[in-house]
Amino acid sequence: MSKWYRENAPITADQLADELMRLKRGSVTRRHFLGVTGLGLATAVLARQPGLFNSTAFAGDLGTQMSIATWPNYHDPATFEAFQAATGVAVEVNVFGSNEEMLAKLQAGGTGWDLFVPTNYTISTYVKLGLIDELDLSKLANYDASTETARFTNEGIVDGKTYAVPKNWGTTGIAVNSAKIKKPVTSWKEFFEIAMTEGDGRAMVHDYQLTTIGNALVSLGYSFNSIKPDELAKAEELLIKVKPHLYAINSDYQPSMRATDAWMTMCWTNDGAQLNRDMPEILFTLGKDGGEIWSDFYAIPKSAANKAAGYALLNYLMAPENAMKEHIANGAPTTDSRVMKLLPVDVTSNKIVYPDEAALTPLEFGAAVTLTDPGRAELMARFKSA
Repeated sequence: MSKWYRENAPITADQLADELMRLKRGSVTRRHFLGVTGLGLATAVLARQPGLFNSTAFAGDLGTQMSIATWPNYHDPATFEAFQAATGVAVEVNVFGSNEEMLAKLQAGGTGWDLFVPTNYTISTYVKLGLIDELDLSKLANYDASTETARFTNEGIVDGKTYAVPKNWGTTGIAVNSAKIKKPVTSWKEFFEIAMTEGDGRAMVHDYQLTTIGNALVSLGYSFNSIKPDELAKAEELLIKVKPHLYAINSDYQPSMRATDAWMTMCWTNDGAQLNRDMPEILFTLGKDGGEIWSDFYAIPKSAANKAAGYALLNYLMAPENAMKEHIANGAPTTDSRVMKLLPVDVTSNKIVYPDEAALTPLEFGAAVTLTDPGRAELMARFKSA
């Protein structure tokens, strides 16, 4: 949260524009936007920004409004604006920081989402719980399973049925402001050590048990996906020890890194690419001791109210020319060979986005068991409340 908001100072036009772009990009919630700008000012602005809030007006089979649940800084606002221009459907973006949060919201019902972005390891659980639909691929003319990389797409298929199609893949690494932290950070062991020394008060970890607990486990020589009580106890001991030294526990870390309030953070590929592009002193590295490789998908909740619009947006996003623009803006690597051929060389040669295979070898895909394991959930709750 920015200093001017904490001090309740009046918002400036530049700050309003920045917060509006964060809302449209999906890096803040509607509640945050209203709280920062003030309801009256926000209402005046939103009157000129159709689609950011719910509308009861509908036109045609697709309606005029739909909602997507996704991750911070994960889409190009221009994509949704182009979709609205093409279809008349405005896209409301709901931002989440963890798959556990998404699962809880779906189980509670009434999400309002017509499309959402789950990670690979969660899909089998959603299917088991009856929370997502099997996809009707006849409605996705732009999707071609034969051009997808199986390594990153298999988990969208459960018992021979397709429940999710891939958005992109990536890794969870370490972003470091090299102008502030001089010691190289090449492993998760070093990450936690530096968080308590040179980076004291300037390091961030995710508000997400999979990565925060997983990387703590890796730093201790254990599997990223461990649910063994003795290993989790060691990870908790480390996290409790490091917590007083942290700047924040937050999955939306870009604002703090850009403002140099934070100097080091757990970081997803796309954020690492965006930060390095705009601030070359922010370096991104994968832990040589392990960590996470992941793929994210698109899925349609069984409870979706506007499934027609959900399919329309998904089909739009699957078109190679549209996906190519998303990948350039987003920074995450593609799973689709058609899109790969369209991407410029400066993207495909970027080692943050497409690291060497040797750097990927120590990494693990998240395991389904971690999503609902009570031991990990309780550990994260104790860590956050400590």
